[in-house]
Amino acid sequence: MSSPIEVEGGEKPHLRRALGLWDLVFYGIILIQPTAPMPIYGVISQEARGHVVTTILIAMCAMLFTAISYGRMARAYPSAGSAYTYMGREIHSGLGFVTGWSMAMDYMLNPIICTIWCSKAALNILPEIPYAVWAVFFALLFTGLNLRGIRATARTNEVLVAGMSVVLLYYFIAAARYVLHLPAVSYSQPFYDPATFSWGAISTGTSIAVLTYIGFDGISTLSEEVRNPRRNILLATVLTCLITGLLATLEVYAGQLVWPDFHSYPDVDTAISFVAGRAGGALLFQVVNATLLVATIGSGMGSQLAAARLLYGMGRDNTIPKGFFGAIEAKHGIPRNNVLFTGGLALVGAFLMSYQLGAELLNFGAFIAFMGVNAAAFTRYYLRETEKKAGNLLPPVLGFLICLYIWLSLRTPAKIAGGIWLGVGIAYAAWKTGGFRRQIVFSEVPPE
Repeated sequence: MSSPIEVEGGEKPHLRRALGLWDLVFYGIILIQPTAPMPIYGVISQEARGHVVTTILIAMCAMLFTAISYGRMARAYPSAGSAYTYMGREIHSGLGFVTGWSMAMDYMLNPIICTIWCSKAALNILPEIPYAVWAVFFALLFTGLNLRGIRATARTNEVLVAGMSVVLLYYFIAAARYVLHLPAVSYSQPFYDPATFSWGAISTGTSIAVLTYIGFDGISTLSEEVRNPRRNILLATVLTCLITGLLATLEVYAGQLVWPDFHSYPDVDTAISFVAGRAGGALLFQVVNATLLVATIGSGMGSQLAAARLLYGMGRDNTIPKGFFGAIEAKHGIPRNNVLFTGGLALVGAFLMSYQLGAELLNFGAFIAFMGVNAAAFTRYYLRETEKKAGNLLPPVLGFLICLYIWLSLRTPAKIAGGIWLGVGIAYAAWKTGGFRRQIVFSEVPPE
C-alpha cells in the first residue's frame, strides 16, 4: 500500500497515485476471497434444492449492476466509499442514517457468522473440544487481535491468496478425477433439476448466495491512490464481481457433481469440507477445512475491525452516542469501545443464532445498503442530469429492482428479526432529527 509523500513547493502530504486497474482487481479478489462460496455452500444447496450454481449466477447479475453504481458513486465521493455517505449526501441525511443503521447490522453480524463457522470447522479437526469452548476462543481471538491494532498487510494477503489458489487447484483436480470415474453423471443437473426446481427455492437460495460477493465495495476506499480513478474504480469493481462469479460457479459446480444429494451432508455449515473429502480423501478434507478456517479467521478479524470503524464513523457524526462510539483509544489509535462491543456481540450471537440465520440477517442489511447505492446513483447521474441517458438509468434501476426482489426472498425469520432492527433504527433516527426535519451533519473524513 502506498504512503503519504511530501511534494515540492511545501504542499501537504498526499497519497501516491500508484495503483492500476489490475492492482485494484487483485485487491478486490483478496477482500472477497477466492474461496468465498465454500463456507455457505451447504446452506445454499439445501435452500435452493441443489441449484447452487444457478443461485451464484443470478446473484452475480444483481451484483454487477450494483457494482456499476458503486463505481460511479466513488467518482463523486472518492474518499468515502460508503452507502451511508452516498444516501445521506445525495438524497436525505435521514435515509443515510437508516442505510448506515442497516450496514451496522450487516457489519456486526459478519464477526458472528465467522465465529460460528470457525468453531464448526475447528470441531472437524478436534471434535473432543466442545463447540462452546471454540466459540469463546475465536470471539476472544478476533477481539484481542483488533485491540492490539493488528491488521493484515498486502503482502500477507497475497501469500494467503496464493495458498488458497493452490488448494483450489488441488480441489478441482481431485473433483475432476472423482467425477470422471463415476458410472453416470448429469452435467446439467447443477444448473437445472426438474425434480427439485422451484423459483421460490431459487430466490431464497440466491438471497444467501449473494454473501459470496460481499466485500467488492471496499475497492472504492482506494480511490485516492489510483491512477485515473474515474475509469479504473468502476472497471475494477465490475471485473472483480465478474471474476468472483465465474470462479465461484466453477467451485460449486464441481461440488455438486461430486455430491449431488443435497440432503445427506454430515454437517450443513461445513458441507464443502465433506465434499472435498469425498473427492480427495481425508487429506483433502483436512486441507480444505484448514484453509477455510484460516480464511474465515482473517474475515472475522477484518469484519470486526470494519464494524468498529463504521460505528466510529456514525458516532463521530453523533448519529449514535458519540461519547461511546465516537471515542478513540489514544495508545493504539483504535475505537476500542467499538471493538469490545462487536466482540461481545460475536460471542453472544455464536450461542443464540445459527450460521444460516446470521448469514441471512447479514444480507438483510447488505441489500438495504445496495439498494441505497443504486438509488443514490440514479438520483445523481440520471435525475439531476439535464441529458437523460439510458446508460445512467438502466444499471441503477435494474440493480435496485433485482436487489429488492432478492431482499424480499429472504426467509421469514430473517425478515422479522431484520425488520425489528430496522424499525428501531427508523424510530431512533426520527427522534434524533425531530421527525426527520433536521439534517444530520456528516463529518469530513480527516486526511491520512
